[in-house]
Amino acid sequence: MSELTSTTGFLDEQFPVFAQHYRTIRYDLRGFGQTRLEAGTFANHEDAAALLDALGVQQAHVIGVSHGSEIALDFTLAHPELVASLVMVAPSVGGAQLSERIRSFIREENALVEQSDLQGATELNLRLWVDGLHRAPEQVHQAVRQRLYEMQYHAFTIPIPEGIDEEELQPPAITRLSEVRVPTLVIVGDLDLPEKLELSEHLTTGIPGARQEIIAGAAHMVSMEQPQEFNRIVLDFLSEV
Repeated sequence: MSELTSTTGFLDEQFPVFAQHYRTIRYDLRGFGQTRLEAGTFANHEDAAALLDALGVQQAHVIGVSHGSEIALDFTLAHPELVASLVMVAPSVGGAQLSERIRSFIREENALVEQSDLQGATELNLRLWVDGLHRAPEQVHQAVRQRLYEMQYHAFTIPIPEGIDEEELQPPAITRLSEVRVPTLVIVGDLDLPEKLELSEHLTTGIPGARQEIIAGAAHMVSMEQPQEFNRIVLDFLSEV
């Protein structure tokens, strides 16, 4: 069986399905889930390489959702020999300029966290990234929304120690898209932020041979909102490569 590695915790609906076809690996990034954030220097894309090395994996299909897609792309550029294919979902990209909407959101979220208003910060996060610009909270599947609320609230409770030095890929990925030489799929929900739809299009045109899939009826958390359609698209892509 081929290896399938995910750099995100948003694939609960995918893990048992993909595991029927592939040896499927996923892990918590530093500061997420059950992985602590320790003081010191690290690079997320090098953590992924070290994990595969420890597991004896020589090559993998790599899937990343949101921030996980940024790490997946960095990993692909830093270690192309380890990557059989790349799937970027609701993507972020290292070095891409943030919109004023997202910068304003980050400032407001940070202010709420500094005030210890974790409920307010979590709800703010969900309003942008789960509900999106086109829906009220009650229009989103409530089980999905509650699960994401719990995940995000927990992330805010993880302590951030002093002395953390996260190294970023240099030059940044946004300037190196043409270097990607593996089959690449970009997936985005049609209700995601306009910035994400534009970035997905930029990735599709900038990465040689990349293709894009837009899933209807989903915002940023497309793999959780439309799991059956998401699974079909990804498995079809993997079966081709």
